[in-house]
Amino acid sequence: MDERISRVLEKMKEKGIDQLLVSDPLSIRFLTGIMVNPGERLYALLLRTSGKHTLFLNYLYYVSNTGFEEVWFSDMDDQIGVLMEHIDTKSTLGIDKTWPARFLIPLQERCPEMKTVWGSDCVDGVRAVKNAEEIEIMKHASVINDTVMERVANFIKEGMTEKEVADFIDAEYLKEGASGVSFDTIVCFGANAADQHHTPSETRTLKAGECVLIDMGCIWNGYCSDMTRTFYCKSVDDEQAAIHDLVRTAVEKAEAVIKPGVRFCDIDAQARDLIDEAGYSEYWRIRLGHFIGQEDHEYGDVSPINKNVAEPGMIFSIEPGIYLEGKYGVRVEDLVLVTEDGHELLNAVDKKYRIVG
Repeated sequence: MDERISRVLEKMKEKGIDQLLVSDPLSIRFLTGIMVNPGERLYALLLRTSGKHTLFLNYLYYVSNTGFEEVWFSDMDDQIGVLMEHIDTKSTLGIDKTWPARFLIPLQERCPEMKTVWGSDCVDGVRAVKNAEEIEIMKHASVINDTVMERVANFIKEGMTEKEVADFIDAEYLKEGASGVSFDTIVCFGANAADQHHTPSETRTLKAGECVLIDMGCIWNGYCSDMTRTFYCKSVDDEQAAIHDLVRTAVEKAEAVIKPGVRFCDIDAQARDLIDEAGYSEYWRIRLGHFIGQEDHEYGDVSPINKNVAEPGMIFSIEPGIYLEGKYGVRVEDLVLVTEDGHELLNAVDKKYRIVG
């Protein structure tokens, strides 16, 4: 944990931030090993480049021996007042992405001389580069995902509902030791697959000739997995096969260039240019991928506007798709780890189209 905090402090110094309020519970867990679900109550870790750090805790929270200066308060206390006693109101204060307006605005009103600045990337940038332990955890989470994806491919049958398939996936995760899902499992049949974040229907049944798009992920030891595959019930027609092969090739072209130093916009271009040249640009209007870790979507993305470069230890998705409203959609998604000299795929499930049902 000390090494992680040191990396955050280095970034704070680079940005000229002497003090930073970290309120994201997952970021606090990342830096301290302590997990609290604060609800509406104030909960924050105050980091200082001086090396003195303070954890603000409501008496409701059941934690002890944190290794930090602990400031305790109750629901009857003036929470902003408690905070003001420990921050330097004459200096710049960095805040992170989850610091609520109900705390930020009163703090700004009561400390008009204090400058507040965006400081979330000081922590998020460190979280984006996984260490060896995190990488092994995420690899195992992806092994579970691969196992369950293969299992569900054999489970799917004509006449099943989307919800029935999604429930099967969620139950299989628990059998494999996962603690839950990274996000609500997405199962789409036919035209529903053109809705990129579709909610599985309890009544929509699978028909022969339709696609089955499954986007799924589980949590293992606090870290997420994520993968998408598109299958076809009983048969696949020529158009479906051609579009699937196009999307699969786009994934593989993007993955092929991933290595340290490559810009994320250039990774995106490998897939986007291929799909654009095939005449499907209007059917894919989102970024190519997102970072992942303790959360399914974390700081950082693979997009045309991200000029940052890949670094060893980063893990992100590659997931182009083509979505034909009223007909169907095709998406194929892998997680990719940037290594010292290239990359490693975290998913092993075949990306080629497969007949199920």
